[in-house]
Amino acid sequence: MLKSYFLQTGKEGLYDITAQVMEGIRESGVESGTCIVFCPHTTAGITLNENTDPGVGRDILLSLSKAFPDRPEFLHAEGNSAAHTKASIIGSSLTIIVEKGRPLLGGWQGVFFCEFDGPRNRKFFLKVT
Repeated sequence: MLKSYFLQTGKEGLYDITAQVMEGIRESGVESGTCIVFCPHTTAGITLNENTDPGVGRDILLSLSKAFPDRPEFLHAEGNSAAHTKASIIGSSLTIIVEKGRPLLGGWQGVFFCEFDGPRNRKFFLKVT
């Protein structure tokens, strides 16, 4: 099963999409398999991290901004090279084990859509097999 999801993002942020992932897995009817979450954008990504304390997401964004700041020597004409770099580091997909019809996540884990170049209308895909 392939499913598309849409979201509007702000300038930069981590958006918890765990509920959509769980819903997609449930709708698929797959009891044991895998779920791939895929982002088709070059300035956004998908990651797995703690979804209990919102400070973790802010710390991740701060860390990425410190490690990959905008630089005057970047050549990309659109001026969003730092966003492209952050998206490359985070990655565009995530594979999750599905067992008993649920994602096999740790107690503190959630799935996040990472926006590095918003605000934008974004989409992501879920493939459950």
